[in-house]
Amino acid sequence: MGYVKTAILMAAMTALFMGVGYLIGGSGGAVIALAVAAVMNAFSWWNSDRMVLRMHNAQPVAPGDRLGLHAMTAELARNAGLPEPKVYLIDTPQPNAFATGRNPANAAVAVTSGLMRSLTREELAGVIAHELAHIRNHDTAIMTVTATFAGAISMLANFALFFGGSRERMGLIGTLAMMFLAPLAAALVQMAISRTREYAADKAGAEICGQPLWLASALEKIASGAARIDNHAAERNPATAHMFIINPLHAHNHDSLFATHPATENRVAALLAMASEGGPGSGVRAQPLSSSRVPRAGKRNGDGPWA
Repeated sequence: MGYVKTAILMAAMTALFMGVGYLIGGSGGAVIALAVAAVMNAFSWWNSDRMVLRMHNAQPVAPGDRLGLHAMTAELARNAGLPEPKVYLIDTPQPNAFATGRNPANAAVAVTSGLMRSLTREELAGVIAHELAHIRNHDTAIMTVTATFAGAISMLANFALFFGGSRERMGLIGTLAMMFLAPLAAALVQMAISRTREYAADKAGAEICGQPLWLASALEKIASGAARIDNHAAERNPATAHMFIINPLHAHNHDSLFATHPATENRVAALLAMASEGGPGSGVRAQPLSSSRVPRAGKRNGDGPWA
């Protein structure tokens, strides 16, 4: 089902890309846009995950790292029934994380250095589990392809003023409107995809790590940090904002049409309700990832944030 959704998304974004091409260059522009979109579809499917990791200067984390991040991710992946993903670290003080990859066999989880410094071991496990849920649900392919296309559509729309043909057909006002409306349409697709998948990934992530409260606590800390601390790479590449567990661009905290993520308080409330149910039917594993099995390497103490 995840591949079907990705194919539908690619078709929709291709149609939007062709529409912008037509407005810029007529029938010839639409044909050129179709050819470019075909190349982008293929390139996005095979390489968009690496592009996103490069955008954020993510560095690979080797097995046996002193903080035990790789070991934690591997254990949670086993809980989730997934192949072990690659693990990356992004050097930015803002606490945040995302997952990427075209399928579970070619997936990666990236966390920021700010996240490692601000969360406890248990909270970090909740975040990693959330990202693994995105991988298991095949959300990563959809989100990564959308990021690539949204950025390209925005760039193409910005070229509109430099093509006389579009001004002849649409006039200056029409061209200016297209410059804003095309990226807005792409952004709305991003927002709809991110908002609908975050609640599902929160629930599945709580099941993977076994403790909804770990993720609920992590979300509150990440939201607070993201609101105060800039993420310069994300600001330079806003088309990737919907991939993060919390919006890195300092968006308003409501469930509004233009929010890339659901309100954090609503997500936390859902996790608290899940935890309060407990027992059979709550969706939480009977054998959660215990603190004693979460790697302790690199800790300043047994309970505080990671060093």
